Amino acid sequence: MARKKVDASTKAFIKALDALEEERGITKATVLDALKEALEKSYKKNYLGPDSIVNVEIDEETGKIRLFEIKHVVDDVMDEDYELSEEEAKEIDPKYEVGDDVITEVSPEVFGRLAAIQTKQILRQKIREAEKEALYNEYVDKKDDIITGIVDRVEERFAIINIGKTGALLPLNAQIPGEVINEGQHLKVYVSDVEKTTKGTHIGVSRTEPGLVKRLFEMEVPEIYDGTVEIKSVSREPGERSKIAVFTDNEDIDPIGACVGPKGTRVRNVVNELNGEMIDIISWDEDPITFISNALSPAQVATVKINEEENSALVVVPDNQLSLAIGKRGQNARLAVRLTGWKIDIKSESEIAEEGIDLDADEAMNNELLAAMEETHQDDALVAESFDDESFDEEESINVDIEALREEHEEEDTDYVKVIAEEDEASEEDNEPEYDPKFDEDIDYDEYDKYYD
Repeated sequence: MARKKVDASTKAFIKALDALEEERGITKATVLDALKEALEKSYKKNYLGPDSIVNVEIDEETGKIRLFEIKHVVDDVMDEDYELSEEEAKEIDPKYEVGDDVITEVSPEVFGRLAAIQTKQILRQKIREAEKEALYNEYVDKKDDIITGIVDRVEERFAIINIGKTGALLPLNAQIPGEVINEGQHLKVYVSDVEKTTKGTHIGVSRTEPGLVKRLFEMEVPEIYDGTVEIKSVSREPGERSKIAVFTDNEDIDPIGACVGPKGTRVRNVVNELNGEMIDIISWDEDPITFISNALSPAQVATVKINEEENSALVVVPDNQLSLAIGKRGQNARLAVRLTGWKIDIKSESEIAEEGIDLDADEAMNNELLAAMEETHQDDALVAESFDDESFDEEESINVDIEALREEHEEEDTDYVKVIAEEDEASEEDNEPEYDPKFDEDIDYDEYDKYYD
């Protein structure tokens, strides 16, 4: 079989197709289809009509382009764009009859300068559309995964991370508080959003998602990666502290020890990647009482009473463990609530005694007693902190008697006195609405697109 001749211009054309496929992820077939469509539209617009039938064939090996004009043979011509009378058809070839298609090959050389420019514009538009589609298809599969990128640009309210074929937007509220990001820095980011818009594919990444902690442990702990140890849930307050619940049905493996690693190397690597964020690793248990007790670690829990109907739990701790169970500004309790999915009310043993709650009595009686006491003391100095989690109701709170805690722990180190701050003591920053730069007019998305075009 004779080889097809390939001239210099054809070699350049094929080379350009290879470059598009390698650099932008657009297959040769996609580009050739786009070129065919561009040639067909341009030819019809400049030489025929919008209803004309045109077919373009392109040889992938030689790059040869053949253009065909097709018309139907009819008795009565209604539209000259795609119909031909029998008499005209027989002038071309006597064999043509009504119902046949007359196919006429047209040389691509008929394309004038204007038609060539229009073809180029249409082709460019089609390639851009194909590129956006290829980019979206590539990164949509990486959603909820980790990508290592290079910081290209740092602005006041966002940073642009080069993740390969495009840049991803890392908003300020998706950056770990206190972390300094520098241009040229290698950074692991969690792909939180892949969105197809009219301007292209926008990829949102984050350093604050709980999923980042989970993926980092998968990278560091082989037992998690192969499924021997499972991370059941993660709760996180970025830059400060995280809790993860781990489980394995293999009795020969300690899930917590596997995550900590030899001399703590595995967990230390994760902590370093998260800018020193503390991580509590606890054992998951299908028994909610055991799980809730573990989730409040490092505090020791005396008793847990659960109400399955309301998905709530009353946790009783020794008096000297109350502040530790609640945590600094209620952090330990908040993380435990998010980790377990249970509403948790923490009380000390002395509070239980003062309120006359009988832990062994019927649960309904205790609920009535607690409701009556809440109505009586609703104006007292009690603090309720709601949890910012979609899984829980706005009524979720942990009630703490501030004065009792202050008297009880006034001699203790303030770093270990975990008291939920009162509203009038909240900082101005805590009262500011959560910032979402996605809808910020200050971010020039056109400049962002130009940066990666």
